[in-house]
Amino acid sequence: MADKKFNVKYAVLLPIVLLITIFLWCVPVSFFGIDALTVTQQRVIAMFVFAALMWITEIIPNWTTSVLLIVMALLTVSNKGIGFFCDPKYGQLVNYKSIMAAFADPVVMLFLGGFVLAIMAQKYGLDVTLARLMLAPFGKKPRSVLLGFLIVIAVFSMFMSNTATAAMMLAFLAPVLAVLPSDDKGKIGLSLSIPIAANIGGIGTPIGTPPNATAVKFLAEAGSDVSFMQWAVRMVPFVIIMIIFAWILLQVLFPFKSKEVVLNIPENKRKADWKTIVVWVTFIGTILLWATEQVTKINSNVVALIPLAVLTCTGIFTKEDIKEINWSVLWLVAGGFALGTCLQDTGLAKVLIEAIPFGSMSVILVMVVAGFVCYFLSNFISNSATAALLIPILIVVAQGMADPAAANNSSFIALGGTKAMISFIAVCASIAMCFPISTPPNAIAASTGLVQTKDMAKVGIIIGVVGFVLGFFWLTKIFPFAQ
Repeated sequence: MADKKFNVKYAVLLPIVLLITIFLWCVPVSFFGIDALTVTQQRVIAMFVFAALMWITEIIPNWTTSVLLIVMALLTVSNKGIGFFCDPKYGQLVNYKSIMAAFADPVVMLFLGGFVLAIMAQKYGLDVTLARLMLAPFGKKPRSVLLGFLIVIAVFSMFMSNTATAAMMLAFLAPVLAVLPSDDKGKIGLSLSIPIAANIGGIGTPIGTPPNATAVKFLAEAGSDVSFMQWAVRMVPFVIIMIIFAWILLQVLFPFKSKEVVLNIPENKRKADWKTIVVWVTFIGTILLWATEQVTKINSNVVALIPLAVLTCTGIFTKEDIKEINWSVLWLVAGGFALGTCLQDTGLAKVLIEAIPFGSMSVILVMVVAGFVCYFLSNFISNSATAALLIPILIVVAQGMADPAAANNSSFIALGGTKAMISFIAVCASIAMCFPISTPPNAIAASTGLVQTKDMAKVGIIIGVVGFVLGFFWLTKIFPFAQ
């Protein structure tokens, strides 16, 4: 069976992917029907499609696709690539340092810190102790434990970085996965609870995720201020509904085989020496700094390096422990960031957005198309970058439709106006979670080794469709912002 799957991948799927990529790379630029498109941007489109198909089909491991993507980008669209390919006459080139910097992106550093915490937590027994304390209110039934993870992660994500939340929860998840049988599908659902709850939970408050903050900022500049409480009152109920839906969905797709989840704390023969105390203090201190980012002003990515510095300098985290870090996930994430850099720095993302004639569309069509574009792009580039690209354009479109003299003014106001449109875009950015590279929490789930891309895509699409439809009606009909 394994040989047959191998043959299908390499004999059928790989040629198809290569043919599609070569076709998109070689056709005239006019084929795409976008006047402002350059040859360099066309190459990025071809690489974009290649990466998406390779990630979906997993012909080769996902992290190797990411590394291949980075090398392709360096050779064909960077300012230090192949001479005859990388000529400025073909369009804006990407600084090669920006592409290579994807390997050391701040979020990659946050992952690194998260992995260090998880490794040390397991080594010193913190993970089982803290997981048991955190999940105690939810009992021992697997479905209750799953709900516990979803709720706890969603609440944390409302007030701290969803990436930091996911990195922290990885340590708590490991002992739960360890007590379940290897053939229990529920392990997949538990792994996916991290990105689902982290991405959805962040929608709940203006500070929960960068697209929310971007939306609130531009709304304020447009004279449509939204307070913290106004946002939370509307979005927290939306989050609750989506979390309940996700809980049911994960149980249906990945039913538990086990009847109980019992976290036994093994007898710790190690005395509570100074190393154990340092690990505990570092772990708790890091979480507190992540949770109080708004107060301390220390970026969560910076905080993630503190445990790395403390634990290596004290000799607690050794060169043997470094081998335990999941480097393949770091490289996988780096490929996603490199693709995002190419989309933005060649101007392709902006060209694609500006090519859409929002001004000539009906109000509903503008919101639906804008939401879909945001959702689609956010699956491949940073949701923060997507929001930053799209929201300024839509603010101008919204102000035009909000003008009393505009022909579609009444229908626009009836659908919630500018606040509904821009907040809906923020929601669409957060519900994009189809691939391991879609969001850092997705990559955290991939690091467990239990989640296949097809499973993540299946769940991500369902969550995306339900979140899209519910979000639209929630913000335009059910619970719109006051004008």
